[in-house]
This record gives sequence, C-alpha cells and structure tokens, in this order.
Amino acid sequence: MLLSMIGIVALLFHIVGVLAATHAVMNTRTPQGAFAWALGLLLLPYFTLLPYLFLGRSRFHGYVDLHQTKRRQLRTIIAAEIASNDPLPPALARYASIATMADARFHHGQRLRLLIDGDATFEAIFAAIAEAKQCVLMQFFIFHDDQLGRRMQQALLERAAAGVAVCVLYDGIGSHALPKHYVETLQAGGVAIHPFATQRRSNRFQLNFRNHRKVVVIDGCRGFVGGLNVGDEYLGLKPPLAPWRDTHMELQGLAVTDLQRSFAEDWHWVTGALPPLLLPRISDGNASTMIVATGPADAQESCSLFFVGAIHAAQRRLWLTTPYFVPDQAVMSALRLAVFRGVDVRVLIPSRPDHRTVFLASGLYAHEAVGMFRYRPGFVHQKVLLIDDDTAAIGSMNLDSRSFRLNFEITALNVDQAFASEVEAMLEHDFAQAYELNEDSYRKAPYLTRLAMHVARLFDPVL
Repeated sequence: MLLSMIGIVALLFHIVGVLAATHAVMNTRTPQGAFAWALGLLLLPYFTLLPYLFLGRSRFHGYVDLHQTKRRQLRTIIAAEIASNDPLPPALARYASIATMADARFHHGQRLRLLIDGDATFEAIFAAIAEAKQCVLMQFFIFHDDQLGRRMQQALLERAAAGVAVCVLYDGIGSHALPKHYVETLQAGGVAIHPFATQRRSNRFQLNFRNHRKVVVIDGCRGFVGGLNVGDEYLGLKPPLAPWRDTHMELQGLAVTDLQRSFAEDWHWVTGALPPLLLPRISDGNASTMIVATGPADAQESCSLFFVGAIHAAQRRLWLTTPYFVPDQAVMSALRLAVFRGVDVRVLIPSRPDHRTVFLASGLYAHEAVGMFRYRPGFVHQKVLLIDDDTAAIGSMNLDSRSFRLNFEITALNVDQAFASEVEAMLEHDFAQAYELNEDSYRKAPYLTRLAMHVARLFDPVL
C-alpha cells in the first residue's frame, strides 16, 4: 500500500513536471534558460518544481500593457521641450542606438553633481527634501528600519506635515525585512507609500521582476539617481563589508522629466493614479544627459543592449565598476572586441562577497577577460561606466542576468568632459586601491574553489 502511494505521488510529480516544462519552453526569455528549466522539470521534478514556482515565471502582461500604452502619454503630460529633428552632434550620435531602443532622448544644458559614497549622497538628498515646496517622489529597492531609515522616515514626515505631497515606492522583495509599523507610521503622517509589484494581486510565489531603481525627484527640478539604498550598510556602518563604496549623482534640468516619467509609470501601475508631475526648469549646465530606464516589460533585453551599445561606442577608454560581474555572451563579446580594437578596458569588482554564489561566478568571468581588478578596502557596490574623455553613466544597472532580464533599472548617461573628468579622478582613486587579476589567479586557486566557480556559473540565469 505504501509503495503504491509513493508511486502515485511520484507519477503526479512527473505529470506536473511535464506541464511546467511545457510552460517553461513557451515562456522563458532565453533558449538557455528554457532548456535548463525544462530538463530539470522533466528529470528531477521533485527538486525543481518549487524553485520554478518562485523563479520560473519570466513574463507578465498587465505591466507590459501599461508600459506600452502609457509611456508616450506620460511623456506628453510632463515634457516641456519640443522634439527637435536636428541631427545629433557626433559626441551624442554614437549613442543613438541606445536612445532608439530605450525610447529616450538627450537633454542639453544639464547641471550635474557627483556624489561619492553614502555620506555625501544622503546629505544632499536630505538637504533637497528639506527644501521641497510641492512634492517629493522617492523610489528605492531597499528601505531598512535602522538609523538611516528612521532619519529618512522623519524627513518625509516633516515634509508631509508641511503640506508637501510625498510619494514613496519600495520593492517588496528587496525590502522584505521592513517592519509593517515603519510603513504605517509614514501613512499615518500623510505619506503615500506602496510596495512595487508586477501583479496588482499579491503573488507570494513570485520573486522575479524586482524594481531595482533608485530615484528621488524634488519639486520636479532636482533629481537623484545611482546605486545607494536606504540603510546603514550604505553608510559603511555594517562590517564585514565596510567600508561601503558607492556612487550617486544629482542632476538639475530637463532630464529630470524622464526621472519623473519613470517613477510615474511605476506609480500608476501600483496605484492606478499619477503622482504630482511638475513642469521642469531649464538649467544652465553644460552636460547632455539621457535617462535610460530598462526592464522586463521592454520588447528587447534593453539593459544588456544598453551595455553593448555603450561598449561599442568606446574609442579609447572603457572603465566600469560593478558589484556583480556575470555578463551575458553579448556583453562579454562586446568587451573582448573593445580590447581587440585597442580600447583601455578596465573592470572593477569587489574582493569581498555579499552573495557567495554571485561572487564565485564573477570570479570565473573575471579570469576570462583582461583588465579585471578587485577592490581591496571594502565592498564596491557602485554602478559606474566611463567612456573615453567625455561620457559617464551612473545608475542602478548591474552586469548580471537579473539586471539584464528581470529587474527594472535606470541610469543617467551623461556626455560632458568636466563631469567625466570628475568620474575619472574618482575611478583612478578606486583602481589605485585594487589589485589586478590574471590567469595565474585562476590556475593557482585550489581545485575545489575553481570547481565552485564553474558550478556557480551554471546558475547565471537566476543570479
């Protein structure tokens, strides 16, 4: 009797496994991912069905429909510039493919400010919040109920009490540890705050499609974007990853409209309404800035294509820094081609792990490219790209499959020699505190470590 029951249960697992494998073949974004899921679900459904419930879904419809129908409408509502048909100057034309892919555009005359590490970033954000007169739009992947999180909570409550409209989004998975009372306190104080989800009805089995964007907009005229979240670790207060190395930026000018637009799309999906949208102000800066928002709702794998386009644009130099270096084949090929055409390619990654599997996979990829460096002092979390002598991108995009295919990301691509010079000086200081990897670093590693690297790379699609 017991054996019969076990046989029936096993048969049911395999039947469900076949159905799930069919779903994976039809819906997974990449052939590699579809093959991996289908093979596991057919041969080992006892072990793969549960992970597939959490990680297997790779498409959704509601947000895609909104994304496609609302994007241009939102641009019309909040844009103040008249589109120009004038050809782009050569410095900007080399990014035309990115602009077309992302339905984005350059805004001229932007004023930029580089914010290095957590103290500078949050002091600037808190100062801007304190000066807000009409509205604060804020979106972070992570909020923590710690010293920095409570300081942010108090700053938002003060503005709401002063009659300022305050709208806050946080990612439900990234902020899973955020206690309920933190949110309730903000709501009781007049702050409109919501978790982001790609389904309006909660799905506790869905861990994909995280909103990884970090956006702050003050009164429609000052914007912040970069790599930091709201938590004490981002101030370097939590060993063993301290000191925490990260980068943010502030911008003023018409490019802030596109930060508003990105926030408005997410806010409209969550709430069904638009947040306050203010007309932008023309700035007197010298930079040309394009805001590139990417995500799984796009028809193409836009985050990966952003990096491919940016890498191909490099003529003399390509420096980038990322905490997670698990590139897909397109990005890896673009990096190799850049090396072959004589570009100075340097990639800075951490020497300390925050996610062991990703760290191991990054280590293997690091030994397949040239110009790879590990940052010694602490954990490097910044997402910065420096191209030639005039272009710097700062945002939330990592070089991994999750950012490429599953996360909603955003970055500011800035063309301005003065700003690029500041970023160059910052990165030179970072590289001076790093050591270079070479082939011996891999060959001399213990066999089990090398084996672990190769096993970790098998999990690229979900890293």
